[in-house]
Amino acid sequence: MDLQLTDKVFFVAAASKGLGYAIAQQLVLNGASVAIASRDQAAISAAAQVLADESGQTVKAYVMDASDGASIQTAISSAIGDFGRLDGLLVNAGGPPPGSFEDFDDSDWQAAFELTLMSAVRMVNAVLPELKKRGGAILAITSSTVKEPAPIMLLSNVMRSAVSSLVKTLSRQYAGDGIRVNNLIPGLIYTDRVKSLDVAQAQRTGGSVEQAKTENEANIPLGRYGDPMEFGKVGAFLLSDAASYVTGATLTVDGGTMKSLF
Repeated sequence: MDLQLTDKVFFVAAASKGLGYAIAQQLVLNGASVAIASRDQAAISAAAQVLADESGQTVKAYVMDASDGASIQTAISSAIGDFGRLDGLLVNAGGPPPGSFEDFDDSDWQAAFELTLMSAVRMVNAVLPELKKRGGAILAITSSTVKEPAPIMLLSNVMRSAVSSLVKTLSRQYAGDGIRVNNLIPGLIYTDRVKSLDVAQAQRTGGSVEQAKTENEANIPLGRYGDPMEFGKVGAFLLSDAASYVTGATLTVDGGTMKSLF
């Protein structure tokens, strides 16, 4: 399938590694140019070099703190200035810490609000004037907690659900401008984050990391963790013109793990 990404430019947040990097990789391998951002200058610069070397596409790195509005505006404005255009945005940021209701005070709620919800609001605000010129796509990475709230993931349950509501609302408001807006939910994709969770589980239970991985994979109908490349391909598709009639949708990439109907 031709994703029709040649000459397109995308801003990909939190892309030095993990899910953001996986989507950026598939975008450049299919002919797009990308602006990638993260808080770590060394890590994002190294990621940009690898992506450029393996694809031959233009890749530029920007330092951006997703919890800081001024940082978001500066990074995205710089990318638009450097590339001269923008055709899409991947909204992505690290998640808030786990815990239950009584574990958090006002400062925890405020920090989660800034990192998860307001980062999405601010990124969209920063790209909207550019996308209105010729249309484009916005994709937000959310979490399975928006459909199946997890007991110890209260902050994520609340803030990511708000992002999903934002996406659905924007998809209707800006459809007339040719702007598509969608959500993408990852399951257990074998990134450094999931590997660290296996290590933590092994330390808790006294078993091996391989045992923890095997136990977790047994709960996935397809019987294995997802490959980042598999997730990246879905993200690149939703950002591409090949998905030109898909907006307001929430797509799950989890090997069949979630039990909810919608």
